[in-house]
Amino acid sequence: MNTRQEAPLDEVMLAMDVVDTLRHERNLVARELDASRREAQLVERLRALYHEQGIDVPDHILIEGVKALDEARFTYTPPPENLQTRLARIYVSRGRWGKPALAIAAAVLIGLAGYVFAYRPYIAAQQEAARIELTETLPARIDAVYKAIYTDTKVQAALEEADPWVARGNAAVADGDREAARAAIAQLEEIHQRLLAEFSLRIVDREGENTGIWRFPEENSDATNYYIVVEAVGLEDQPVEMPIRNEETGATDVVSTWAVRVPETTYNAIRDDRLDDGIIQRNILGIKQYGFLDVEYTMPVLDGAITQW
Repeated sequence: MNTRQEAPLDEVMLAMDVVDTLRHERNLVARELDASRREAQLVERLRALYHEQGIDVPDHILIEGVKALDEARFTYTPPPENLQTRLARIYVSRGRWGKPALAIAAAVLIGLAGYVFAYRPYIAAQQEAARIELTETLPARIDAVYKAIYTDTKVQAALEEADPWVARGNAAVADGDREAARAAIAQLEEIHQRLLAEFSLRIVDREGENTGIWRFPEENSDATNYYIVVEAVGLEDQPVEMPIRNEETGATDVVSTWAVRVPETTYNAIRDDRLDDGIIQRNILGIKQYGFLDVEYTMPVLDGAITQW
């Protein structure tokens, strides 16, 4: 059984004050303790110091304070620097870093969740769609358009024009080149649309619009190119749009009205027909029939056309 009586609080406080006084009076401690003076002499000096301040401190308190200083009883000794103390300091300072760390952790979790549950499935779906397009959709479309050309054509030339594009499309599919395969399909579809088209090339003969045009080609300013403006008209007199390559720009435009290059004799014949009575009697320059690629012209024409003038 512990028989030691706890010292009253006021005595403990006095002893702590004595220790504090000794710490602040470093010269006194150094002179007395470092010189190994007797405890009684140090107590005497402390008694005098407190007396000068008007404080009456019992001797046993002074003796207790001297012993406490010697034993470092009221001295704080920081714990050794190790992992535990570091973790303790981090935990104590959690109020400062806790909210930002929580926000960062939440952002990371949201990012990971988005990556796992949204981005990865999206990429997987895109890859699967690309695989299906290359292995199923594009090859099937190449076959379907070629079969349509084979069914609708009335001339061997259409198949001869389509065969190289079929080969290019299949090669692109084998190489995994979707863009090249789509380009080949577009060419096959253009051939098929030409086969399906039915129209007449009617010479434009309206007030305020050009019927004939002539140009000086850039590569030979001494020559003259003659053109007759025509419009593609369907069976019900509706305009029909066709892909026409403009020989001056190199671009292909989808238009229903363009100018066909003709020899000077054709140009003059149409001009004279109009000057005769103000009306072009032979106003059909050509006819495009179903199943054929090209227009069958009723007058001599040359290769080449323009879509702007």
